[in-house]
Amino acid sequence: MAHVTIVTAGGTIASTGPDSGEVGKTPTVSGEDLVEAVPELANHATVDVESVRRRSGFQMDEASATAIVDAIERADSSDVDGVVVTHGTDTMAESAYYADVVLESDLPVVFTGAQRPFDRLGADGPSNLELAVRTAAADRFSDAGGAYLAFNDAVHAARWVVKGHASKLETFSSPGAGPIAESTPAGIRFLREPGRYSSPIPGARLDPNVRVEIVTNALGVDGGRVDRALAADAVEGFVLAGTGLGNATGALGEALESALEAGVPVVLTTRCFEGSVAGLYGGPGGGKTLRAAGAIDGGDLPPWKARIRTALALVDGESGSALERVEAAFDRVPSYDRSR
Repeated sequence: MAHVTIVTAGGTIASTGPDSGEVGKTPTVSGEDLVEAVPELANHATVDVESVRRRSGFQMDEASATAIVDAIERADSSDVDGVVVTHGTDTMAESAYYADVVLESDLPVVFTGAQRPFDRLGADGPSNLELAVRTAAADRFSDAGGAYLAFNDAVHAARWVVKGHASKLETFSSPGAGPIAESTPAGIRFLREPGRYSSPIPGARLDPNVRVEIVTNALGVDGGRVDRALAADAVEGFVLAGTGLGNATGALGEALESALEAGVPVVLTTRCFEGSVAGLYGGPGGGKTLRAAGAIDGGDLPPWKARIRTALALVDGESGSALERVEAAFDRVPSYDRSR
């Protein structure tokens, strides 16, 4: 039987507490108690537990995400067949992407969690945890490696998965790609080949001192936030969550051009739920204008994943300027033929 390590980091899957009042739900359930609550796990694998954090998803930071990555690497050295990570759903897709990019391990790593707390009627954590362990123990995932997110009877690749609804159980999806597999009464049904779909930056780790800001375009937004960060020398990179194909207002575009002139990388993404950026529009703030000024194409990566990739490139030990390192990190991210 397969051997799976479960790395626990808190989240709704481990949260209990009153529904009303000032206290609210907080992660209180230990990893061992999570496992004990799902005896069906024994049908799929022998498991051991390592607890690295007990935090809500919205409280996760660089150090916490790195603690998860390091725990996965430790598991790889202990002769296990796969790793499951329990995590808060708010930032789970980011942590899964981080792991997919930097891990040097070939183990399958499956993130999971819950939308309903541990002590709520109809809690979805137990079924999600069972699916995650089944996934981590499955031969095709073991052979392929890579990072995934198992939730609500679907298994998604970390490269594409996003959280789309604040509270519904069917919150995770992979826009433009679809899930890797789904759970059926007959077993796991594969919809595409599992694997590591993120372009790797092996061995890199996030540095809390490397600050990459996400700036979001919207009607009438100015460049004040960018200007203040540059004036204070308090930022190493920007990710634009642009409207449409990756565009900004004229004022925000001008500020981002100033950042590029100062050698600060700017990565273009879209705030839209689905689709890729493209340098179609000229004029102040247009995507084509920003590219001409040196902005970097983020492809179809959502802004929060592009932020992680930018920060990893900036702490990577490779030679070259900050702009050159970020350009290299994003070279293979766009999903279209860049030669045309």
